[in-house]
Amino acid sequence: MVSLESSMPTRLIVISGLSGAGKSVALRTLEDLDFYCVDNLPADLLPQLVDSLGGLHPRLGVGIDARNRPAALMQLPQALAEIGRRGVRYEVVYLETRDEVLLKRYGETRRRHPLSGEGLPLIDAITLERKLLRPLAGIADRHFDTSELNVHQLRRLIATEIAGGQGALSLLFESFAYRRGLPPDADFVFDARALPNPHWDPALRPLSGRDPPVRAFLDGQPIVQDFLAQVRDFLESWLPRIEQENRRYLTVAIGCTGGRHRSVYLCERLAEHFRASREAVLTFHRELE
Repeated sequence: MVSLESSMPTRLIVISGLSGAGKSVALRTLEDLDFYCVDNLPADLLPQLVDSLGGLHPRLGVGIDARNRPAALMQLPQALAEIGRRGVRYEVVYLETRDEVLLKRYGETRRRHPLSGEGLPLIDAITLERKLLRPLAGIADRHFDTSELNVHQLRRLIATEIAGGQGALSLLFESFAYRRGLPPDADFVFDARALPNPHWDPALRPLSGRDPPVRAFLDGQPIVQDFLAQVRDFLESWLPRIEQENRRYLTVAIGCTGGRHRSVYLCERLAEHFRASREAVLTFHRELE
């Protein structure tokens, strides 16, 4: 019989913080980095989750927010201490944002704040949320203010400062549309506009490079496979040299006309290839976000 301790995950990252501060982006990034992620978990179920997933998923990411019962949030430090005694390395990350930035974000997205029920004004919901999350903010190992970060920058932060291995290079493949400009943080940029374009097939036009019909179409194009192989070989050759310079993050951007088909496909294929030999490989599709 396998003991409980021997089947425990090796790492647990708890993501908490204010709604609108980027918790969902953080969890999606962890998921891309091969963490098993659960969002909006009742805090008092955290030990049971760790027990049930032990031996199946060595790395867990869990989102816990103000929708929990206050009593459950107060008991979370004890639950984490018990998990730690079982040999699980855990870390609590708290994301926060200035009130004026949160108000702007909610105004732009027109989403409802999870605590703004029964006519509670948005600013009052934010104030209430800060109060409810004080127990988690107080025990957090790391605090990050995301007020000045965009989605891309937050993903980079999660990959390099939280999820990345010791000194390991995090590799991001980013797709984009040339008509909207180059990604400002790209280290290498490749232009896929000369490749066959699925956009001109009415059946493929509404889809993206992540959808099987588009992937099958581009898989069958020899020129696309040549392009893919040349970019892959270039990176295989230069990544070891880049790592010798103690770089922690590298962005490879691939663009096409609309940023939905060819560039997305190529980024996904390259990420699949490099995930076979590297832990920290991410994708970000600017025009699909």
